[in-house]
Amino acid sequence: MKSRNEMNPEFMWDFSHIFPTREAFEAAFAECVGAVENIDRFRGHLGDSPTALAEGLGAVYGAAEKLEKVYSYASLHKEADNSDPENQALEARAIGLYVRFSTASSFCEPEVLSIGSEKLTRWLEETPALKTYTHMLHDLIRSEAHVLDPQREQMLAQLGDAARSPKDCYDMLTSVDMEFPSVKMSDGSEAPLTNGNFGVYRENTDRAVREDAFQKFFGTYKKYINTFAATYAGSVKYDCFNASVRGFGSACEAALSGGNVPVSVYDSLVGAIHDALPSMRRYLDLRRRALGLEKIDMFDLYVPMVEGVEIPMPYSDAKTLVKEALKPFGPRYAELLDRAYNEHWIDVYENKGKSSGAFSAGVYGVHPYVLLNYTDTLDDAFTLAHELGHAMHSFFSSEAQDYVNSEYRIMVAEVASTVNEVMLTKFLLAHETNPGRRAYILNHFLEGFRTTVFRQTLFAEFERTAHDMYAAGTPLTAKSLSDTYYSLISTYYEGAQINDIMRYEWSYIPHFYRAFYVYQYATGFCSAVAIAGKIAAGADPSGYLHFLTLGGSDYPIEELKTAGVDLTKPYTVADAMRIFDETITELEELLERMKK
Repeated sequence: MKSRNEMNPEFMWDFSHIFPTREAFEAAFAECVGAVENIDRFRGHLGDSPTALAEGLGAVYGAAEKLEKVYSYASLHKEADNSDPENQALEARAIGLYVRFSTASSFCEPEVLSIGSEKLTRWLEETPALKTYTHMLHDLIRSEAHVLDPQREQMLAQLGDAARSPKDCYDMLTSVDMEFPSVKMSDGSEAPLTNGNFGVYRENTDRAVREDAFQKFFGTYKKYINTFAATYAGSVKYDCFNASVRGFGSACEAALSGGNVPVSVYDSLVGAIHDALPSMRRYLDLRRRALGLEKIDMFDLYVPMVEGVEIPMPYSDAKTLVKEALKPFGPRYAELLDRAYNEHWIDVYENKGKSSGAFSAGVYGVHPYVLLNYTDTLDDAFTLAHELGHAMHSFFSSEAQDYVNSEYRIMVAEVASTVNEVMLTKFLLAHETNPGRRAYILNHFLEGFRTTVFRQTLFAEFERTAHDMYAAGTPLTAKSLSDTYYSLISTYYEGAQINDIMRYEWSYIPHFYRAFYVYQYATGFCSAVAIAGKIAAGADPSGYLHFLTLGGSDYPIEELKTAGVDLTKPYTVADAMRIFDETITELEELLERMKK
């Protein structure tokens, strides 16, 4: 594998868009330090007058905006090459500065609330300089009961670094310390197994290879299961502590409150997916029959259902394909895609030390940066479409909103990305006549439902149960957590053969260290299916495009309504499940015709 300095610059990020030189970064870093230190002079004075409040908030958000550029520059360098000690040090400095900012600004919320909602409302009406902060201040008033006094808020801010320890331990264990046995391949040779390449073995057409990989992969996690239980329990304990200190009824309520999302949305999702489990059983049985198996096991869920279908997709072709699929969004969207392709927004290929996977990182006032590890497959084209969805969401939000209101909430974070994937799916199906290829694409779409809706809802139910167990005084041990997970996976995958080793799969999921995040993949996918379905059928995309501009200027539930989706109503998830069922029928009929 090539080192970073051996890669073609044509396919690499251009960091000069953030800072033209390292000297410019250092100057900005020093300026940011000064901006953070300047915040303290407003301590104790935010309530003096509306002008003082506007100036104080300006200082806090001004420092935050400067910090975002500094942190992005540092962290993206490290993502491009984690092995470079200079990049490691750069990011560590930026993280340290962020902690200083959080501590310095921790007085802000409780001090603003001490002004009183009546006076704040009057000041907002009378003071133009406060207009920018309208939604933020109304949101703060809404959360008044859960904000502590300045001293305790400062203590919690300082505790934030220590609270990262469970996740840091998890990362070190899985990325550095754990070693896996090799996998026995079809030809008798031994191949290395890692966290990074496990997904490749899951898709191997040789069932014995898949089973061997599963047993050895999760068997290795089993060896460390007591450590994983301790790290995850530590994370859960902090979540419950934070919720309790702030006066929430549960850790789930605390996590959802930031976006003003009712817990009923979470509960409704879980209930709707349980109602749809018969469709999941239909899909599992179709997969079993397509693979010619008497019994389907968990290691059979990722292999393509149609053998011998390969759809190569060089990066140049993927760019064209994605642009064509997204043409219904209009000329401005297409223009921005060209900019992303041509102006080094995308870091395309793998190199030594580069972070695995893919992501999009917005940088306010610059443009988003997209990381890929492209390998010339159709799946990678879907990843490109997905990450460009995030990127366009960030770009439109940053363009339309001031910094204070530019960052969209986690609740809507996966909508734009999944809309792009669904649009690409529909475009491919509209133009593909080869039965094998159509079956492959339909299978890919169904797997999106299985892995993003059903699987993530299973995860959501697991972490809700784990937090409730701790709150009720039940110890979180390797046995209690593994038993809970095994019970859930047995329910969600009824009809499949579930090997005992699968009870340890929970320890493999890094998202659990960001509590109550994963449910949003499921709600986002269901929302995206609804939005993309209408636009692909010829509906006006203006409502959706407006949604992309909203950033954090309103609550996620309300923002989604502008795109025609209401997650407070059960029909959004139910309609998506109907499409899942219809797609199963379509693939079932296609596979039957292919047999004849």
